[in-house]
Amino acid sequence: MNGIHDLGGMHGFGRVEVERREPAFHARWERRVFGMRVLAGLRLGGNIDEGRHWIERLDPVRYLADGYYGRWLASLEDRLLALGVLRPGELEARLVGGATPAAALPALPAPAPPADHRFLRAVPQPPAFAAGAAVRTKNHQPSGHTRLPGYARSRRGVVARVYPACVFPDVHAHGGGDAPQYVYAVRFACRELFGEAGEPGAFVHLDCFEPYLEADPRP
Repeated sequence: MNGIHDLGGMHGFGRVEVERREPAFHARWERRVFGMRVLAGLRLGGNIDEGRHWIERLDPVRYLADGYYGRWLASLEDRLLALGVLRPGELEARLVGGATPAAALPALPAPAPPADHRFLRAVPQPPAFAAGAAVRTKNHQPSGHTRLPGYARSRRGVVARVYPACVFPDVHAHGGGDAPQYVYAVRFACRELFGEAGEPGAFVHLDCFEPYLEADPRP
């Protein structure tokens, strides 16, 4: 979906600051949030793509203000409210010392049989593109989850490598199953992606699912 989470290629956010020897957690509460998210995933089900989509739906101001683990916590709260595990106003009441009976957790989903691989899947059809093929990304403007960044839409590139079929996040995030699709490493010129601001002679490789691509008929 289009939102503030898709910061790649946007202007005005400054440089990416790299913290030397950055710790996994900067504060104790971040450790707790990490543990809460892991346990919630085990108890409530879901998948990584669904979790990312919950984060994408945060209010833009909250997304920018909360930081990495703050987004994890906010999206977990939203999900628990949607499932009825938390009641409206319950968190606020607890924060000021009020006690409310805990809601019963929803029933566990039936366990799915384990796949041979976490995300690779076999499909009967061959890939639509081969290495060296000229392709163009589609003008992809989905209302749901996607892994095609905004700055790479409607851009020309060349397939550099063909990967096996993988779980398709755009469907997986919405409970539609694995819907496996081939993945391609596509080589884009920086000038193609970013215009005159792109570094001349430099290239970016993006992993693109097959539904994002179409053949580029231009020479």
